[in-house]
Amino acid sequence: MAIPIRRGSIHRRRGPFDLRRTTFGFALIALILAGGGMALRAAWRSAGRHPVAAVLVIALLLVAALLVLRRRRRARRIAETVTDAAYGIVDAGIAELDAAAEAAREERRLAPPEVAAHPVDYAQLDPYAFEEAVAELCRRDGCADAEVVGGAGDLGADVLATTPDGRRLVVQCKRYGPENRAGSQDLQRFGGTCYAVHEADIALVVSTGGFTEPALDYAEQCAILCYGPEELAAWSEGDAPPPWTAVEETTVPLSAP
Repeated sequence: MAIPIRRGSIHRRRGPFDLRRTTFGFALIALILAGGGMALRAAWRSAGRHPVAAVLVIALLLVAALLVLRRRRRARRIAETVTDAAYGIVDAGIAELDAAAEAAREERRLAPPEVAAHPVDYAQLDPYAFEEAVAELCRRDGCADAEVVGGAGDLGADVLATTPDGRRLVVQCKRYGPENRAGSQDLQRFGGTCYAVHEADIALVVSTGGFTEPALDYAEQCAILCYGPEELAAWSEGDAPPPWTAVEETTVPLSAP
């Protein structure tokens, strides 16, 4: 008589109840939920400070959800609707940020320059601090990218900037005493590089000691602006417009004579 052989059951029998494993599982779930809640709370606070990052994260989450939903035919219409909503949110966020940035730029452009509460004695500054002070004046009046580049091998340029109307400004700073005026040789060295090397649209020399007559004559020939202590004080205190406003947008010679 044949003895029937019991085939292995397709479904394995569950193991005995394990209290430690169950406790660990619930603890892990609790940690995940707590961590998720803290992450959501931090993300909600961060969204107010960083709206661009929040919009991008939301868009990425929506796209990830769409990838899952698109695999199911029943969710196709929902995925398309969410996709359109995601694109709409991203486009609206970008448009709002662009509008806010443009409004801020326009407000800064139209706002009157902030004038120092007390006049600055530029002659008392050391050379590097003087260059920084001139660069700060440029930034105050709309040259947002003004930076100090003076030093060894600067070829006459101490401050480089772009004026609000897009022209390249090259500045040489001479922190001289009242007994030491910038001479024609100083201007000739600067005139030989400001246009040909630094491609200046506007060349400016600022000297706390003023200029000699030959220096001023050379500067006039080469279309170089010269600001002595009086002009610098008027610019700094807001009694005179920035130097570049007096220069018309004309073609500048590529090299000085």
